[in-house]
Amino acid sequence: MASPSPKQQSGYDAVIVGAGLAGLTMAVALRQAHGGHLNIALVDARLGQAFKPSGRAYALAAGVCQMLDALDIWSDLNGHVQPITKMVITDSRLNEPVRPIFLTFDSPQTQGVTQGSYATMVEQDALWQALERKARAVGVTMLPAEVVDHQSDPHRVVVTLDNGAVLQAKLLIACDGAQSMIRKRAGIAMISRDYDQSGIVMTLQHERPHDGVAEEHFLPSGPFATLPLTGNRCSIVWTERTGRVKTYLSMANEELIEEIEQRFGLKRGRLTILDRPKAFPLRIGMARRFIGPRLALVGDAAHLIHPIAGQGLNLGLRDVAALAELVSDAVGLGLDCGAATVLEDYEQARRFDTVLMGGLTDALNRLFSNDITPLRLLRSLGLGLVDRMPRLKNRLISEASAVNRHMPKLLRGEPL
Repeated sequence: MASPSPKQQSGYDAVIVGAGLAGLTMAVALRQAHGGHLNIALVDARLGQAFKPSGRAYALAAGVCQMLDALDIWSDLNGHVQPITKMVITDSRLNEPVRPIFLTFDSPQTQGVTQGSYATMVEQDALWQALERKARAVGVTMLPAEVVDHQSDPHRVVVTLDNGAVLQAKLLIACDGAQSMIRKRAGIAMISRDYDQSGIVMTLQHERPHDGVAEEHFLPSGPFATLPLTGNRCSIVWTERTGRVKTYLSMANEELIEEIEQRFGLKRGRLTILDRPKAFPLRIGMARRFIGPRLALVGDAAHLIHPIAGQGLNLGLRDVAALAELVSDAVGLGLDCGAATVLEDYEQARRFDTVLMGGLTDALNRLFSNDITPLRLLRSLGLGLVDRMPRLKNRLISEASAVNRHMPKLLRGEPL
């Protein structure tokens, strides 16, 4: 469906800035609410550019998978999803010959699209393309432009684009990432700290099947995770001290395979690198406010966490589910969806969850990314105790999977 020109149609219920996974999901969710009566615009200069493969993949929590199913996205991902059947956690130094297993999580027998898994691996490119197709199909106005200014008053927000178009909306939603210009223009500070670590990501092929098993091996420089993909492939998320990353990225494939095998092991046979590794810096960050006048921050624009627990994207999509439901409820009652009360409810709903997850991942990274003997003994003891406490393990799985009756409707698989 061709998007109308902003000069032909400049009044919107919501303008979403940022066409990443969170922004596209938000656009689809709001557009589908109330039978497609909400007028939604999605603004991002990348919408006018050729698609560039990323090679990344994400472990989506079961609740997030249910949300994608409720939005009629999941069926479009056939062939690109791999349920995680088991999570194995080990801890050792790099050169130690034995890597004892301290903790395992077996997937519970859940219902629905998650196929008995608390998390499912999904390739980012396939997910982005499915969301983009759905957004166009349901009539989201797609605007390949950048926002150069926004101003709000008690009744509306006015958004100016670099092509000269001026949009008016009841609500502005910032999904424009960690360096959010919308957040900066609104004067909302982000409190952050650099980890002096970078995440190296790549895709590997291996000779032997993975059987859906994900592994996270804790090393003094940071965790090394192997996450199963379809076929005999896996996604690698390798946390390393930033000063060493350029060396690894510049290695020939043969040298890099030797480094990977020291961390990965030889249990899956010969390894082949399918794409060149990419790296991104790691830090923790939290916006002082998640809202402003007729403004809501979503995903990385509001918070950043360490990937040690694989919850970054899931946390952002929880934001989407919470805000979409509050906006939908307000519209259903004939209220202003950009009113301060709606935004305050959103901030209250999301603040505790994000602060808790940020603190937890920060503590885990501090505890495991070191070679201090007393801490090594403490964490080994702690992991062993957790592994012998099925109720606690089930509680951890429940929280990570985002499947419980207290979650927003979309995370329970219910349409708005």
